[in-house]
This record gives sequence, C-alpha cells and structure tokens, in this order.
Amino acid sequence: MNKVDYLRISLIDRCNFRCQYCMPEGAEIDYILKQNLLTNNELLTLLKEVFIPVGFTRFRLTGGEPLLRPGLVDLVENISSFPETKDLSMTTNGFLLADMAKDLYQAGLRRINISLDSLDSDTFNLIIGNRGRSRWQLVWNGIQAAYEVDFDPLKLNVVVIPGVNDHEILDLAALTIDRNWHVRFIEFMPIGNDKLFDDRGWISSEELRQRIRKKWGLTESFVRGNGPADIFQIPGAKGTLGFISQMSECFCERCNRMRLSADGWLRPCLLNEMGQIDLKNGLRNGVSVEELRRQIEYLLGIKPEINFKQRESGTTGIYSRTMSQIGG
Repeated sequence: MNKVDYLRISLIDRCNFRCQYCMPEGAEIDYILKQNLLTNNELLTLLKEVFIPVGFTRFRLTGGEPLLRPGLVDLVENISSFPETKDLSMTTNGFLLADMAKDLYQAGLRRINISLDSLDSDTFNLIIGNRGRSRWQLVWNGIQAAYEVDFDPLKLNVVVIPGVNDHEILDLAALTIDRNWHVRFIEFMPIGNDKLFDDRGWISSEELRQRIRKKWGLTESFVRGNGPADIFQIPGAKGTLGFISQMSECFCERCNRMRLSADGWLRPCLLNEMGQIDLKNGLRNGVSVEELRRQIEYLLGIKPEINFKQRESGTTGIYSRTMSQIGG
C-alpha cells in the first residue's frame, strides 16, 4: 500500500445542505453536541503531538460543512504554520465561500474542492434538499471567488446519480476546457444508503469516460493528484478530469489516508467500520500522547488488512453513521 500520510479531518457534522447521498431523507441524524466535538486546541494537540510525529503531513478539512466551524480561519492558520505541513486543503459546498475565500487563502489554505453536482439550478436544488430556497447562484459565486483568489488547483466534485444529473456530464466536463479547473466525477457510494436510488445508484467511471471520449477524445494527464482519482484531460484543455471509482474499480492499494471525525474517532477505512480509535476521550481521560501514537502506529500496521477485509460492508445493511457524520 501507499505510505499513509494524509488525514481527512471533519470539523463539524452539521451542514447547511441536505444532499440525498450524504444525508438521506428520513435518516435519523443525531448531531454531535458542542461539548463532544474536538475543540480547536484538542485538534491542534493531536496534530502536533500525535499525527505529525507518526508521519502525517497532508491534511484536508471537511465536514458536514467546514465553513460552519467557528474559528475556522485561525484554525487554518495554525495548521498551515506547522513546519511539517506539506499540504492543507478543504472540501466545501461553497455556499459561504464567497465571503471567506480571501481570508482562508491568506491564512494558508491553497487547495480547495467545491461540490457542484449540477449546472442546472432546479436539479441542484433537488439534490441538496433546498427546502424551497435556491442556493445554486451563491455556490457559483463561491466558486468564482475561489478562482479569483487563485486557489490552485480548484476542484469541482460531482457525484453522478443516474437519472438525476448524469445527462450533464458533458457540460460539466466542458468547464475544464477554457479554465484551469479540475472536475472530479465521483461514483455514488451507498454508505448506509444502499436503498437510496434502488438499483440505479451509480454509473461506472469507464462509462463516463466513454461519453466524454466520444465527444472530444480523452488522454491520460501528466497531472497526478494526492488521492485515488484517475486523471484524464480533454485534448487542449487547461484543466483536468478526475474519476473516483470506489464502486467499480477497487483502489485500496493506493489508499494513503485515514479519517478523523468531528468527535475524535479515527477511522482507517471509509468503506467499513473496523479498527476505529476514540482519540478525543483518550485525550480527555489523560491517555498520554505517546500511547495515542502507539495506538495509531498499530492501526497503520494493520490498515492493509482493514482495507481489503469486508471492503464493501459499509455499502449494505446497518451502518452507524451517514457520510456527513464520517466526513467523506
């Protein structure tokens, strides 16, 4: 397996959207009480005293929606100031980004992924569960603000859902032709939601590539990402197209990440619930940072087994958390 040096950090489990694939309609979601969230100081202690010493140098801030986290700009500045931090990025829905993009960039954030599942406001509103309030334009404003601030790369995440937004694949891919934008098509992962779209849950990345190839042609890109995406490019385009194929093409051997939930649970694999460690309560109950390091080092050692064992157990049956609660 790849060296595991990339930590996805969920800052909050709440979100101002309710996307079907992340927070399915009817799902009982028990939000984390404020006192049970990792505080900023606890998170910084874990990063500085536990994660960095065992080899983590790349960090991505997620949610829920990370822009809802109080003190976010200061937190970004603190993480980016660690000498060992090689990369600091964020995934956001972009709704609040227009007013925050410049401050986040000045604090040290350089890479950003923004969810954009549709270019049609009606389809977009359907997917995000807008409850009667259109939000597409504010997200688009956030994307433009990030572009003007010069986030590089600026990535747009698209979860492709058959019969909902798959007819927009070519329009979304075209965004990469004249702009240095990087569109990432993601196969819908039915984490605890295996009945959500019946048997129409996801379209394979290869099928999407065939559609794009037929329109423009498609070449493998010289650009490589930090994660599991296979990168391609429309000939002559400024940006790239990435395909994250967790359902149709197993990429466990390329996994370089773990996930830290907003309430301090370290999770070695998104697709099953094996091997989790409760770091928050360990820290609050006086467990030494040396012992927490030892626990993580042990988990790193068995991560290959966890990745391949019951790899798809989280996509069927009972699952304790939705995607929004895990941090994606």
